[in-house]
Amino acid sequence: MTTPAPEEPPLPAPYGTPDTPRIAVRGEAHLETDPDLARIGITVSARGKDRRSTLDDLTRRNTEVLDLLKSYGPAVERIETGHLTLTPELAQRGRGERVRTHHGLVHLTAELTDFTALGELTTRLADLELTRVDGPWWTLRPDSPVHRDARRQAVREALQRARDYAEALGATLTALVELADTGAENPEPLPRATTRMRSMAAYAGAGEDTPAPPLDLEPQKQHVHAAVNARFTMTPPRLP
Repeated sequence: MTTPAPEEPPLPAPYGTPDTPRIAVRGEAHLETDPDLARIGITVSARGKDRRSTLDDLTRRNTEVLDLLKSYGPAVERIETGHLTLTPELAQRGRGERVRTHHGLVHLTAELTDFTALGELTTRLADLELTRVDGPWWTLRPDSPVHRDARRQAVREALQRARDYAEALGATLTALVELADTGAENPEPLPRATTRMRSMAAYAGAGEDTPAPPLDLEPQKQHVHAAVNARFTMTPPRLP
């Protein structure tokens, strides 16, 4: 005689029931921390009536900027060249396509981890001939542990909030049904580490012999946000 297999308990319904009520909560975390990186943008310019001399000036100034950035060693973690342009400007009067002057630009980006050197480097760059400096933009690394801490804190808040609701009803949590990042079901741009931009810009001409004093740049705090939606089951409440 074959023994019938024990019946498996039915799966819980996708909604709460009187015997298995559900609680849906949201957990959030907001953390404030110091930045990991400072990014600055550098624009090197050249202008002249002759195309070749303009390009030579642009190459020389670009080399000066690169040499200065590299002289700071590991304090400058990354140097990238964005794009280069050399544009002829036509004369507004006269017949034919007569070139009046040439404009050359090179855009670079540098990332620094040493904020002590940032003020001095920024000032020295801005003191170079026909060189513009923009920034700094403060940011966290994508793998910063602060992101993980925020996610964990958001989960703990969701769990505590669900327990508070259950205790208010004289019940206890029994199981976690679902945990999801906010917007995971309907993807939307999620809040991430936010940075308010503090900009400084300098456009240098022929510099004086006396070097400019270093700028005093204070790192901006980074705000990290995490949010989760969580659903729990609980024991039947003891209603009055």
